[in-house]
Amino acid sequence: MSRIGKKPVPIQGVTVTKTDGTIKVKGKLGELQMKIHPNMKVDIQKDEVIVTRPDDQKENRALHGLTRALIANMVKGVTEGYSKSLDIVGVGYKVEAKGEAALFNLGYSHPILLMPPPGIKFEIPIPTQIKIFGSDKELVGLMAAKIRSFKKPEPYKGKGIKYTGEVIVRKAGKTAGK
Repeated sequence: MSRIGKKPVPIQGVTVTKTDGTIKVKGKLGELQMKIHPNMKVDIQKDEVIVTRPDDQKENRALHGLTRALIANMVKGVTEGYSKSLDIVGVGYKVEAKGEAALFNLGYSHPILLMPPPGIKFEIPIPTQIKIFGSDKELVGLMAAKIRSFKKPEPYKGKGIKYTGEVIVRKAGKTAGK
């Protein structure tokens, strides 16, 4: 049996409901919903959610742990939330807040204006750093990847947008010589 799938998901301070194959999780930071695969059975008890599978087929074993992990991510998202932080490295590269939006100057001939989707908030503590907050783990990661794709870090000088704590493998430049 799946080690992840058989663990119950604790739900203190969160309301979880199941209707027509859809799980809805409501907490202090918002509400999330997800469609459950028809093979998975979700039992909602007073203080925990238990996911069970019908048999040991390969597909059902894979879906068992996945479904439990997605529900746990939804519960954590509506109680604590998720965040990603990105650093902008390079001379003249910066980001600034324009209301809810973020305006990026990354050495292109034009600035890039990015509006956050519903449920996502940007915080810009310094002009070379942006923090992304939200209750949906997938959406926070997607926004961070989209921002990083504006100017991926290059391997020679390390200029570009990188995740905080990401290590950029540097290459040696050309050596002059005859």
